[in-house]
Amino acid sequence: MAGALCAEDSSVRLQAALAVGSHPDPGLLEILVERCALEPDFFVRDMLSWALTRLPPGITLPRMRQELGSERRQARSQALHTLSKIGDRSAWPWITRDMLRDADDEVARTAWRVAVALVPEDGKKDLADELVVQLGRGDRDVRLSLSRALVGLGEVIGPVLEKAAAHPDPAVATHARATELLLRDPESGFDAAVDEARRAVTLGPERAATAATAASAACGVAGTPETPETPETPGTARTTRATGPAETPEGAEAADC
Repeated sequence: MAGALCAEDSSVRLQAALAVGSHPDPGLLEILVERCALEPDFFVRDMLSWALTRLPPGITLPRMRQELGSERRQARSQALHTLSKIGDRSAWPWITRDMLRDADDEVARTAWRVAVALVPEDGKKDLADELVVQLGRGDRDVRLSLSRALVGLGEVIGPVLEKAAAHPDPAVATHARATELLLRDPESGFDAAVDEARRAVTLGPERAATAATAASAACGVAGTPETPETPETPGTARTTRATGPAETPEGAEAADC
């Protein structure tokens, strides 16, 4: 089985990891952990983590804790991922500030997700304070991950986001406001939230709201088509319907701006 987990063909490795998870064997713990740190294929890595969750937590958890201190980026990230799948809250103290601030974006993103999953209720405020200092970090995907992690903590993030929204760095302020919008309306979408937050940061909340209202009003006016006049038939007197203004044809609506 160890040979199959190291096979050149990723499909063979995937089937091997599935087989190991289907028939858990504590004797394969080390090879599973080693392969997690080296496996290049995402789907195979995920299956390896699943196979680890099938082993007794009493042997898996201490080994994952050891991997959290590895110098290999993927080993740290995959150990965190496996802890999120095991879901044992006793592992919460192992999620350190250094992990949450790891220089590698993938490790940090995984740490944020695991921290939110494992944090006890009385630790949410401190975790929110720790995560908020990284607002503005990285590219879109990194910022989306951080926003999701913060929103996952619930209403406790409100005050810290309000304070961050006044940060002098526009990137931090925009990210904070976008996260606030997602907290209030999770269905709004991250990109739309960022666009709205950017306007608020650039114009100020009041001017942004005024601009949005004006744009909406202009959209309504511009989007209402005028009813064309009916040409008169030669020799026929022009009449006006007693029912009032011309009716809009059924189904015809103003286009969205």
